[in-house]
Amino acid sequence: MAMRLDGKVISAEIRENLRVEVEKIRENDDSFRPGLAIVQVGDREDSNVYIRMKLRGAKEIGMNAEHIKLSRDITEDELVLKLKELNSDDSVDGIILQLPLDSSNGIDGEKITEEISQQKDVDGLTTMTAGKLARGEKDIFVPCTPRGCMELISRSNLKTTGKRAVVLGRSKIVGTPMSDLLKWSNATVTCCHSKTENIEDICKQADILVAAVGRPGFVKKSWLKEGVVVIDCGINPIPDSTKKSGQRLVGDVDPECFEVASAMTPVPGGVGPMTVAMLLKNTCEASTDWNLTKLPLSLLRPVPSDIEIARAQHPKYIRTLALECGILETELLQYGNTKAKVSLKILDRLQDAQPGKYVVVGGITPTPLGEGKSTTTIGLAQALGAHLDKNCFACVRQPSQGPTFGIKGGAAGGGYSQVIPMDEFNLHLTGDIHAITAANNLLAAAIDTRIFHETTQLDIDPDQVMWNRVLDVNDRYLRKITVGQSPTEKNISRETNFDIAVASEIMAILALATSLKDMRERLGKMVVALDKKGNPVIADDLGIGGALTVLMKDALMPNLMQTLEGTPVFVHAGPFANIAHGNSSILADAIALKLVGEDGIVVTEAGFGSDIGMEKFFNIKCRASGLKPDAAVIVATIRALKMHGGGSPVAPGRPLADVSSYQNVELVEKGFSNLRKQIENGVSFGVPVVVAINTFSSDTKAEIDRLMELSIVAGANEAVVCSHWADGGAGATDLAEAVVKVTKRQSNFKFLYPLEDTIENKIRSIAQNIYGADDVSFTEEAEEKIKIFTKQGFGNLPICMAKTQYSLSHDAALKGAPTGFTLPIRDIRAAVGAGFLYPLVGTISTMPGLPTRPSFYDIDIDCETEEIYGLF
Repeated sequence: MAMRLDGKVISAEIRENLRVEVEKIRENDDSFRPGLAIVQVGDREDSNVYIRMKLRGAKEIGMNAEHIKLSRDITEDELVLKLKELNSDDSVDGIILQLPLDSSNGIDGEKITEEISQQKDVDGLTTMTAGKLARGEKDIFVPCTPRGCMELISRSNLKTTGKRAVVLGRSKIVGTPMSDLLKWSNATVTCCHSKTENIEDICKQADILVAAVGRPGFVKKSWLKEGVVVIDCGINPIPDSTKKSGQRLVGDVDPECFEVASAMTPVPGGVGPMTVAMLLKNTCEASTDWNLTKLPLSLLRPVPSDIEIARAQHPKYIRTLALECGILETELLQYGNTKAKVSLKILDRLQDAQPGKYVVVGGITPTPLGEGKSTTTIGLAQALGAHLDKNCFACVRQPSQGPTFGIKGGAAGGGYSQVIPMDEFNLHLTGDIHAITAANNLLAAAIDTRIFHETTQLDIDPDQVMWNRVLDVNDRYLRKITVGQSPTEKNISRETNFDIAVASEIMAILALATSLKDMRERLGKMVVALDKKGNPVIADDLGIGGALTVLMKDALMPNLMQTLEGTPVFVHAGPFANIAHGNSSILADAIALKLVGEDGIVVTEAGFGSDIGMEKFFNIKCRASGLKPDAAVIVATIRALKMHGGGSPVAPGRPLADVSSYQNVELVEKGFSNLRKQIENGVSFGVPVVVAINTFSSDTKAEIDRLMELSIVAGANEAVVCSHWADGGAGATDLAEAVVKVTKRQSNFKFLYPLEDTIENKIRSIAQNIYGADDVSFTEEAEEKIKIFTKQGFGNLPICMAKTQYSLSHDAALKGAPTGFTLPIRDIRAAVGAGFLYPLVGTISTMPGLPTRPSFYDIDIDCETEEIYGLF
């Protein structure tokens, strides 16, 4: 006699486990309650019975279930609007459309089901779900009845691998998805239907038989072989005068089959209760899980070029990634299949969500080759998201075309820790930098137009215009230009210059704005010149603040992309760290923190060494955002420490000197002075510090062991070896575990200086405490600017130092941790809209130049395949 697969008992266990899970989450988040919307058209009694079962089950586990009953005469357009409303309702995690629709207008239920967001399709009935299930993809909600059937099969302790399975019925709700599930569970599947010949003979071959044909007692005992597992999905009413209702429910399988089967579901009480349990389970998963599909890596040796690796990986559709990590379709603006912008309205929807942990990645003072800070950021995110199964976002900057075509190449990471597609990442992306260029130069044109047409209202002093034109290209010949030389400009010419686009104050504003309103206010109050009385002239004085905001509106939305392993990345804003504040946008971080949830982690990158990007992250970005970091990661390499210890300089395009390629522990110890200072700087801000040692094949165990010892002695909480360039996220799992560990500690974050201090003292504080200078010197021009800015009310702004990235000091040749120097401040400029003053240290330039052999020599395109090559 067959074992009775009692769906009532098994579903009760599942519902109890769900109740415990919900209760456990509510202990930490009292507002948490999964939400299910059941949409019914008309008033069919059989539908009412099913709905009552679902409502009772939802109540048992602590779920909010709403029964939305719509009239029979509702129109298709009205029903579509209702479903769209539910798609956008953050309190609703799952939506089911009760079928069949009892409509007087002949609404097509299957067509209408397509309007349900895949993210909320807990019934698993959309075409997208069906297509993914057919391909064996797992980032879906499996249809409830087939999922319940698979659970019952597993409870029978039957292995599906290698077994012969027969599914009777090919419906979109049960038969077809059931066939797919069995196939991807390694069974050999035959799907039969009304046109199949010799069904009886086919059934006799089955180790597993699933019946879903809607015909009472269709399957006979004689059709089955001994020991078969039978799953009966049929629910068929037949007349029965002994019942009060005059009918009873029976299955598609004759009850006599219990005599030959090894396990079989009864009807009722078998599959039906499991369907409800799986609906509740799908809804709970929709409310708590990202359901992230990981992309496997095929690691090659030797490691190919970055673009070869990126091209070999097939990215997920960006819409799929968005849905996986909790972004609604209505919040997504796609730019093709691999990148999209995310609406700021998501912050309103997630305003009550608890944020995740906030981790900033900085580095030691780098060589011109870079030490893998971007690569470490991506590798860490891959390790957290694809290997430790943590909800994790990486937040990085968009690279400028200046370095992409100049000396540095792209900034998508490298090796097997990259953002993909890397060519789109490194080039135009969604046009944000172009929008900045357009807005910046519109403002420049407005200034010169006002000078040309008027001398009475604003009376701008042509010699005191502080606004430059910009271009996203390294072009040294634009460092000083003359404008207004045409005869039509009536001899109103003046000297000015170009900056690179990412040095524009508008770029800084994009990165620091907290809303569209905030960006509008910041753009309007940018100081662009002085009038002839010495008073500041702002953009709104020119009547242009609104137009600038219009040009920048779309650019304010963060750009969603993915890593090589399919974890999410926000790419947004790209201010340089040596001439601006060097961090991605506040909005990207804020949205990511809400999306990852309380147990998730956001990894955000700060540019160049920790003395530059990380200091500005703490003192500028965190002041503007109000967000408090939980940990800092400082990236170091043996190669760079040897250089800081007195080894030969490292330069792009030149072979590494022998000292970089062979063991020299003494040189590492000497060069550690730079990392020690960077660790001390991080600790001084009150956050736990993790040192990430980005390894190269030439590094030796003795060098690495000594570096780890020194890091802990210097104050780092953890020091970890990483191989993510060669191994992807798997090479950064130790780093990821260290980050998870330290973020559980209490961060005592604090700022370096109070805003109320004088401009001189704030500059001196950074110079002495972060760089190690003895003192600061100011040119007469800089001293005059201090007086002007203090008089104009800008003295309480934070400081954004513009200095070389290749030394803790102002002199790129001074390596390690130099002392005994005076930091020279040659000028100070005001970025009032962005909200900081930026002193120019030494000879720093805001328009880089191209090297003798720029990177663009190697960049080209295959005109047949349209594949780009030469990027790195």
